[in-house]
Amino acid sequence: MAEGLRKLLETEFQSVTVVGNGQELLDTVAVLKPDVALVDIVMPVLNGIEATRRLRKISPITKVVILTAHNEPQYVVEAFRAGATGFVLKHCAFSELVIAIRRVLAGQTCLTPLAGDQAIETARESTREPTLTPRQREVLQLVSEGCTAKEIAQALKLSVKTAVFHKMAIMQKLELHTTAELTRYALEHGIGTTTYPWTKSANNSPN
Repeated sequence: MAEGLRKLLETEFQSVTVVGNGQELLDTVAVLKPDVALVDIVMPVLNGIEATRRLRKISPITKVVILTAHNEPQYVVEAFRAGATGFVLKHCAFSELVIAIRRVLAGQTCLTPLAGDQAIETARESTREPTLTPRQREVLQLVSEGCTAKEIAQALKLSVKTAVFHKMAIMQKLELHTTAELTRYALEHGIGTTTYPWTKSANNSPN
């Protein structure tokens, strides 16, 4: 799908580059400083919400358009909170995507009509929710993917003790008491939407 989309976009825009995961996206943006990044919420290594948040710090000039199959209001809210200025669904017409890109390039915000009203209401309801730190979001994402404290520590280059401390701090901040509740929270807030390569066996690891 990415390659097909690249060919279509090349008929409308000067240069298009495809990346394979969230970390590769950040590395590429740091070098190329593109005008726009199309970001999927579900990406290996680093989900699209967190990647968007980091991307905006790496390259403030780069606009982000979320292109996803997820139209749940909370995903929309979290995407815009992270710094996206466009939100388009994958099943939309290609012309709608082009319009969204041109709008964000012109400094406007573009939101798919299918999620607009519900997203605004969800945003109002979530304004009082506690804010997690970037490290806590990383830990929460890994917890939601079923990683153990040891796997979290290995992935984030922490000690196991520190990984456990972060998990406990998240539970206290969110007033949650079980891993299942943490996982549910992550999924509802667009944090735990990917499967990590280090939780797979060697035979199932991505190319």
